[in-house]
Amino acid sequence: MRAIQIVQPGAAEVLQLCERPMPVAGAGEVLIRVHAAGINRPDVLQRKGMYNPPAGASDLPGLEVAGEIVDGDLDYTTFDIGDAVCALVQGGGYAEYVVAPIEQVLPVPKGWSMLEAATIPENYFTVWSNVWDRARLAAGETLLVQGGSSGIGVTAIQLASALGHRVFATAGSDDKVAACVKLGAERGINYRSEDFAAVVKNLTDGRGVDVILDMVGGDYLPREIDCLADDGRIGLIATLGGAKANVDLGQVLRRRLTISGSTLRPRSPAFKGAIARQLLEKVWPLLASRKLQPVIYEVFPLEQAAAAHALMETSQHVGKIMLQII
Repeated sequence: MRAIQIVQPGAAEVLQLCERPMPVAGAGEVLIRVHAAGINRPDVLQRKGMYNPPAGASDLPGLEVAGEIVDGDLDYTTFDIGDAVCALVQGGGYAEYVVAPIEQVLPVPKGWSMLEAATIPENYFTVWSNVWDRARLAAGETLLVQGGSSGIGVTAIQLASALGHRVFATAGSDDKVAACVKLGAERGINYRSEDFAAVVKNLTDGRGVDVILDMVGGDYLPREIDCLADDGRIGLIATLGGAKANVDLGQVLRRRLTISGSTLRPRSPAFKGAIARQLLEKVWPLLASRKLQPVIYEVFPLEQAAAAHALMETSQHVGKIMLQII
């Protein structure tokens, strides 16, 4: 099969087309013929040698795909050979075939194309796990999304808005701020020209927000604590702004604040399967009704994966950058 490999840690050009043996599905796994795959920040980190695959995972990049099941352990499942599915994988998505644990496989939402479906797994699994499971966003509560124009950001904005929450989002330009508002944010905040903490406090009459989805870390964290409501929660999913922060623990104690961090990739198929079941029940109807929409910025053929990574590193995109394989 054709695939994209990382020949050595480095810049985007280290992603090169190669021929690899087709993977073989084992017990509890399915083999998917990949039609489309998503580009994600963890792929970029892996390419740079900063985010190694878990033990036993493919060394090829790619964490989300959509395609058709061509083989696998389908006993006691609702799937058949030929079914259109999307899947979260531990690696190997930049290829014509990939193996996925059956727990991490979901049907393509009704009416969605394969390309559209490939935008779902990494972002929706991550957002649901961190915003609803870990940070426990509840009815009537407010959410601040850092990096609202990213794939994670547009997912969090749309999903929280569709479920009836007030959503605020930060972005790095006025155009991106406008995109966040169009997707459902009540207010977009240009972090280059505005103090997001002050804006949030003003929008909430000084109370602050209940939950913050943070992919920045670093010096954002103390400002996030300042604009959290009492009993507020921060869900940290990345440290694009730095891995260290100076935090006022007195506020954490006095106001009963929670700072929670997680990475999804190394978690077990059983853990991810539990998320998949929640998504199927609570989110798939919203996808099928198009209350949630794919946001695709640009699509590249498999052999241009390096160009896709180069685009992601400019941070000029809104939404997803994708690979079309079939």
